[in-house]
Amino acid sequence: MPPVLMPQQPGRSPDSAPPADDHPREGRDTGQDTGANTAALLVLADGRFPAGSHAHSGGAEAAVRAGRIVDAGTLAEFCRGRLHTAGLTASGLAAAAAHGHDPLGLDGAADARTPSPALRRTSRKLGRQLMRAGRATWPSAGLDDLARARPGGAHQPVVLGLVAAAAGLTPLQAAYAAAYEAVSGPAGAAVRLLGLDPFEASAVLARLVPDVDGIAGEAARAARGPVDSLPAAAAPLLEITAEDHASWAVRLFAS
Repeated sequence: MPPVLMPQQPGRSPDSAPPADDHPREGRDTGQDTGANTAALLVLADGRFPAGSHAHSGGAEAAVRAGRIVDAGTLAEFCRGRLHTAGLTASGLAAAAAHGHDPLGLDGAADARTPSPALRRTSRKLGRQLMRAGRATWPSAGLDDLARARPGGAHQPVVLGLVAAAAGLTPLQAAYAAAYEAVSGPAGAAVRLLGLDPFEASAVLARLVPDVDGIAGEAARAARGPVDSLPAAAAPLLEITAEDHASWAVRLFAS
């Protein structure tokens, strides 16, 4: 079966593992130290953190209806494709925000990397919810400033990076949170949409660990450069199906 999503960034394929140098391992350059405040990362990445993501399928609902996700194998293909496209882009933005880049500039960069109006609305809605949760959990001047500048909501990956920084996390850890979210959302949604065995969904996520490692490391390294150098991998099928999904009269998930 062909990959569900095809990336538009040269040199990456959603059905292939990233180059070995992208995998964060001891002794390699991963962009930042992973040891800082690991417990805060677990809190932020926990599905019970009240950031609203549980109500969104990350495109999985539309893919299930179209017959592109039917079992654990096709879910794995979908998640890998999403990780190497939208997940890479979100990870880069989150890492850059945690690194200290101007969040308003990053918000504009996120807009430019999100062609679908439906996905832009979703990202800002999730950003508003994450902002509320983040400010309550890890208050910071940076979050307060962005909330005032973007009362309608900033893009979720940008807010995620600022929340990570407020929690004392590194840019690499912010990238990990974004990369993990890119696959955990669809995996969790598939359990509800297909009645998929939760053990199978968890096994899909476990097998994606090397890919998540690679995406997070690549994003953290890119975040040390200018905003224009951040990943801009596109997933046209996600964009198209998001617009279709937004028009459904009855749906289980908000996106």
